[in-house]
Amino acid sequence: MAYKLNDKTLRADRGFTHEGIQYPRNWLVKSTEAERTAIGITWEADPVRADDRYYWDGDVNNPKALDDVNEVDEDGNPIYVQELDNTDPDNPVMVDTDEQLVTRGLKHTMTAQVKVTAGSLLAPTDWYVIRKIERSVDIPTDVTSKRTAIVAESERLETAIAGASTVEALIEVMNSQDWGE
Repeated sequence: MAYKLNDKTLRADRGFTHEGIQYPRNWLVKSTEAERTAIGITWEADPVRADDRYYWDGDVNNPKALDDVNEVDEDGNPIYVQELDNTDPDNPVMVDTDEQLVTRGLKHTMTAQVKVTAGSLLAPTDWYVIRKIERSVDIPTDVTSKRTAIVAESERLETAIAGASTVEALIEVMNSQDWGE
């Protein structure tokens, strides 16, 4: 956030000269908006940073990939995951495996996040399910309803994530989460 006069940024604690008039260092703080506007000073807010979960370096013009990317070198050849080969202890080397290197996309990451959330919400009532299986003790209706709602929300979100065709659509899906708590 800064005051601007033409193309010059003004600091609130520094004096400045404009059209031959020397303004003291506290003028910007003590002046009214009308006084600042009268000599052409404007307020320029800092740009809003895009969400780093979805954009590289907070730049809305640089979205992260939605889908997984199989990595290739500059010639288009697959890049493989490497592992340490210690067959010669005096000369350990990194060797390619048969697994191609994959950079996970946003859809993969957000689906995993939804699964973790659902799992953590279901975990406190998992003992009811175990008790039902091991001892045939009925699960209370309210617990069954809550678990059903969590599973349904997880399935809804996973389907919506898979169908998102843009980063903006994915953000909308992720902002629509309703776990019923």
